[in-house]
Amino acid sequence: MSQTPPRHSRRGLIGPFAIVGLSLAVWTGWWFYLADRVETRLAVQAEGLRRAGWQVKHEPVSVTGWPFRVRVAFPAADVMAPSGHGVAAPELVAEASAWNPGHWVLLAPDGLILTRAGKGQVAIEGEALRLSVSHLRDRFPDLRIELVRSTFTPVAGAEPFPLAAAERIELYTRPHLTDGQAATDEMDVLFRLTEGRGRAGGPVEGATRQGRLSAEVEATIEQASRLRGVDRAGVFASWTAAGGRFTAVKGRLQAGESSARLASDALRARGDGRLEGRLTLTAERPGEAIAGLAGARSGAVDRAGAAGAAAAAGVDDDRPVDLVLLFRDGRTWLGPFALAPAPKLF
Repeated sequence: MSQTPPRHSRRGLIGPFAIVGLSLAVWTGWWFYLADRVETRLAVQAEGLRRAGWQVKHEPVSVTGWPFRVRVAFPAADVMAPSGHGVAAPELVAEASAWNPGHWVLLAPDGLILTRAGKGQVAIEGEALRLSVSHLRDRFPDLRIELVRSTFTPVAGAEPFPLAAAERIELYTRPHLTDGQAATDEMDVLFRLTEGRGRAGGPVEGATRQGRLSAEVEATIEQASRLRGVDRAGVFASWTAAGGRFTAVKGRLQAGESSARLASDALRARGDGRLEGRLTLTAERPGEAIAGLAGARSGAVDRAGAAGAAAAAGVDDDRPVDLVLLFRDGRTWLGPFALAPAPKLF
């Protein structure tokens, strides 16, 4: 007499699929909630900027990226601050992981146009143009700007731009830490330029003898909270008026065959945005860079002053030499010689 084999329950197979389906439904609901919240918040922030005097224009926004990302695309983006500085791009894209919406990356995949107040526009292209920001709930979020293998082309009618190209440009900011704790109103900043190439006839090309310029400079910004906003006077204007300073400045420069380590206890800005203060340098072959600067065709360079400074520094001396640059009266001085206008922040 044959015996009917027992039938196995299929409930054990249905359970895992039900769990996966439920998880997918919950995650999809979260993604659409997050996408809607992001789109709404962006619209509110854009309207707030317009009320503050900004010009914010773009074609209809699209939000994609399901299931793991939130990707917000702004076609034909054009943003102009009250100060006259702005950016425009065929498309700007903001991305964040769906599980970490506090860390955003802004990309310009097709390049952008940078508008410099009173100086005109420059077209910027590169392998990567990105800005990332994280820790948005902190007093000072972490900020990173990176331009990889970028080129700079002034638009017709614009003033020249110091660089023609660079292998890499980076700017990082984060809260300053004291004994492991974030300082009340201080922020650290690091700027890094790797293998920058100056425009033809400009001061960078002259100082590097048609070579490459690399720089790394870090500092602490006091009164950092006064950097908020970009009004008609520029982002540094209210900071300067409040007594803001760059402190603990240090870095290194490589200009062609010349190199230097630099340091300053404090630098500040004048009312017109030009730096003031004392910068010490321990330089190797500084005369070559200064002599090259004297030969630049840029109208901003005091060629007679640069020639005198080159002679005083010793063009053929390979020994390290200690120098002091003074930013005073809107000019950059090496001893009694005026080299060029002091660097301008705004």
